Amino acid sequence: MISITVEHLSKAFGDTQALDDVSLEIEAGEIFFLLGPSGCGKTTLIRTLAGFYQPDAGRVLFDGEDVTKAPPHKRQTAMMFQSYALWPHFTVAKNIAFGLEELKLPKVEIEGRVQEMLEMVRLDGLGKRSINALSGGQQQRVALARALAVRPRCLFLDEPLSNLDAKLRLEMREEIRSLCREYGLTAIYVTHDQKEALSIADRMAILEGGRLAQVGTPPEVYRTPHSPSVAEFIGETNFIGGMVTRVDGRMAEVDTDLGHFEGVVADPEWEPQVSELVVIAIRPESLTLCDAPTDGVNAIDGHIERSVYLGEIAQYDLRVSDGSSIRLSELNPSIVRDPGKAWQHAQARKEDVIILKAPPGAVETRTP
Repeated sequence: MISITVEHLSKAFGDTQALDDVSLEIEAGEIFFLLGPSGCGKTTLIRTLAGFYQPDAGRVLFDGEDVTKAPPHKRQTAMMFQSYALWPHFTVAKNIAFGLEELKLPKVEIEGRVQEMLEMVRLDGLGKRSINALSGGQQQRVALARALAVRPRCLFLDEPLSNLDAKLRLEMREEIRSLCREYGLTAIYVTHDQKEALSIADRMAILEGGRLAQVGTPPEVYRTPHSPSVAEFIGETNFIGGMVTRVDGRMAEVDTDLGHFEGVVADPEWEPQVSELVVIAIRPESLTLCDAPTDGVNAIDGHIERSVYLGEIAQYDLRVSDGSSIRLSELNPSIVRDPGKAWQHAQARKEDVIILKAPPGAVETRTP
């Protein structure tokens, strides 16, 4: 395993700035995820770390060694692609052996490693089968076995599960995580799937326009996003615009058209000022329906205009006084409330109300 240091990395393709002064520290043995909307720079970053792209500026260091100009095969890393990039005219065993043959290892050692990998990914006995005879999940396992066969210092994964169905994705999430742990690998993983990232990552980075928007553990990023864009990208969020009336350390009070709120200022680099316009973010699961609010803080009144039962949760859209809707959800509901005109009350704890700096045009109430 290796630690990876990214220092002021920039990369442009014509007039498009794919990476803009990105600096990052990834610890040895860490499973680190890169997330963000399409075009944010995450694929450019992982391909630059792997050596497929040369940056315009900045450095990449493995365990303190500058590898910025080293080609991919000199970095002792392996990469899994979205397409798997398997050779259709090779057998399963031949695909796994390909990288080992490129390293010119002895035949006996290659055969031993191929068998070890087949057992590891639960494909024992399928070494002579053609790639085209395998299911999508089995092909994904072959690609993983081929990547691990060369015993890399770091594993790069670029959307490796996107071609699998939901059940296989769940299964392979756990498999990839346990194999990285077992082999002590540093892993850098690109995905669009937020659940995938939340369930596997030790830490994650959200990219936006070629820059880092936030870096942290899954609970840190989910529970305390630093901006409306991060809050909106990771999960569902209700946004309510308002004005700051009081600041006390990392807590702030905000007046809105829907009532008075008190919550946490999540971004450590921002201090809201009294009378400043801000955005409140509240996750749907952080709101609890009650017959009457316990006090006037963090309480929203309205009537249920839509309810959806999903088994483990019930989702509600609450039509509030200004005409907008607030989304909330209840886990393991014993009853499902029907839509109607009767007034309902939803309330959130102070620690679940996040106060965010308002970007231009984002101060109105918005829902998921």
